[in-house]
Amino acid sequence: MNIYTNNKIYNMVYHHRIYIFREFKKKINKLLQIKLFDKTVKATQIFSGFWFLWPTSVSKNNINAIKEVTLIPSVTEIADKMFETGKYEECYNMLIKYKIQNDVEIKWRICRALYNMAKDPKYSQKTKKELILQAYNVVAEELETNPDNFAVQKWYALILDAKSSNEGIQEKIEQLENVKKHMDLAVTLNPNDASLLHMLGEWCFQISELPWHQRKTADAVFAPLPYSTYEDALEYYLRAEAAQPRFYSINLLRLGCCYLKLKKEDQAKYYLKLAASYPAKSDDDHRANKEAAELLKKLK
Repeated sequence: MNIYTNNKIYNMVYHHRIYIFREFKKKINKLLQIKLFDKTVKATQIFSGFWFLWPTSVSKNNINAIKEVTLIPSVTEIADKMFETGKYEECYNMLIKYKIQNDVEIKWRICRALYNMAKDPKYSQKTKKELILQAYNVVAEELETNPDNFAVQKWYALILDAKSSNEGIQEKIEQLENVKKHMDLAVTLNPNDASLLHMLGEWCFQISELPWHQRKTADAVFAPLPYSTYEDALEYYLRAEAAQPRFYSINLLRLGCCYLKLKKEDQAKYYLKLAASYPAKSDDDHRANKEAAELLKKLK
């Protein structure tokens, strides 16, 4: 290999490294603008995706420093931990500080927190409606710009359902198909999300629960109701359970209820026993424990 070729290769490598360094620097400068708990941090994202750029020879001290930095959780990771432990208001108060970043991952989590805050009995009905309306305004805007985001479609469906419920029976009925449409879009984007599959099961179950005379009245006075069956609901609940076993006490309860409706008592007892003995960590868990226990007493 001649000197000219060596110089050419050297220049290519040199300029490539300069380009990579500049791009890396841009990302660092951008991410350092984000403050986490009033400290300039978003180190997880600074280093994620750039591990292959580090030189092959790194001192032990530098490696330890990098490991320590990458252990710092991101805003969304902290928000998810808060949400999982039921700290919805605390989760919202943290996330709202980052709304200005115009990040879809922040915004749909804000909507999720607001939706769950609206279930808290400490709030008045007026405040609950305001929380849902606030969530709707945020998620509807995100739907315009991020229609292919699974979480946006999912939370738009849930929040639209809650909003229409607050606006009266006619609006609720008129939006049922729209709610289902966005749930279907979400499940197309992520077919293995257990909570979404449960939501689709709930949609089918609640439609199936309507007595014939109420359906006829609703059709005549408000708008034609969509149609579904307990078999449809059961299919979604089973898919949810397959995607994430024992993830939700109400899903176990609904499986038992569907099997009861379909006259399959053995299967019904199996899931009702699971629901009745489910570790109670939330209001839904307590409700599932109670309703499942009551249904089991009737089966004996």
